[in-house]
Amino acid sequence: MAERTVEIDLDDGGRRVGRGTDVVINTGTTPHIAALPGLAEAEPLTSESIMDLRRVPDRLLVLGGGYVGLEFAHMFAAFGSRVTVLERGPHLLRGEDRDIATALADCLREDGVELITDVTVKEVVRERETVRVLLGDGRTLTADDILAATGRDPVTRDLGLEAAGVRTDDRGFVRVDDRLATDAPHTWAVGDVAGSPQFTHVSLDDYRIVKANIGGGSRSTAGRLVPWNLFTDPELARVGLTEEQARATGRSIRVAKLPVKAIPRARTLRDTRGLWKAVVDRDTEQILGAALLGPESAEVLSVVQTAMWARMPYTRLRDGMIAHPTMAEGLNALFASWAD
Repeated sequence: MAERTVEIDLDDGGRRVGRGTDVVINTGTTPHIAALPGLAEAEPLTSESIMDLRRVPDRLLVLGGGYVGLEFAHMFAAFGSRVTVLERGPHLLRGEDRDIATALADCLREDGVELITDVTVKEVVRERETVRVLLGDGRTLTADDILAATGRDPVTRDLGLEAAGVRTDDRGFVRVDDRLATDAPHTWAVGDVAGSPQFTHVSLDDYRIVKANIGGGSRSTAGRLVPWNLFTDPELARVGLTEEQARATGRSIRVAKLPVKAIPRARTLRDTRGLWKAVVDRDTEQILGAALLGPESAEVLSVVQTAMWARMPYTRLRDGMIAHPTMAEGLNALFASWAD
């Protein structure tokens, strides 16, 4: 309608208009259905609709080897489904280093998940109670259901943002600066719709930033250290740069690697699968990033993240006294296990 003005359709058929001193756009995202022949017509499951299933599919196909696809793939394999993941890239989790992605793939295969990478989907056909998928290499896969885990789209199309002076990018996400301010005065955007990393903890931090800035503060997303957690079993947790990203910056780096089976607590948990990895700046000895695949990794990652916030040298975690037996104790060994 206009700047800082919202028109609301009420459940009883009425309409209400509201105007605020400040407006925060927080409409989120919806599952993206890739433009594959027949996929939309096959009515695929999404990360939202799959939660309403009243049965466990005997056979489930998952399109997409990212965070959402792998969490549901592992979950339904544990429920007893025969699960196949289809990923068009050369390995799972395209944003991770290949060694970490490979270690996770090994765990998934051990738990019965079939993984097919470097694959294209030519067509999806719904046939009564089954779904048939034709692959680019000529193979045909059949399942009870197919889960589309191919990203999310911003909820901005019907908001009339142009009338309010709010601009979006070519994918429809609201354009914001590092204070989460849009192009319109006193208008902000937070969470998924603002193109922030799609995690609940990021949305919460966006809220803190906007709350402070509306009150006259000057908080920013610049330099924000965002942790990522993938809740498969074992879980994967990462913060900062991957090895590939660190090398691309031109820094002189060191890479530490530790098999989880070397951590005493993992042996007492009888859960020794996984790989820990960290990247360190050779000159400053500061930690640039870490990827931890193993039990309780999301909790241990907070220790690494705190060290990065404090700009501590990695030697503090290598030499510091950490309680035994804990998974965090593995940080002593990790930062003494150089792969280069």
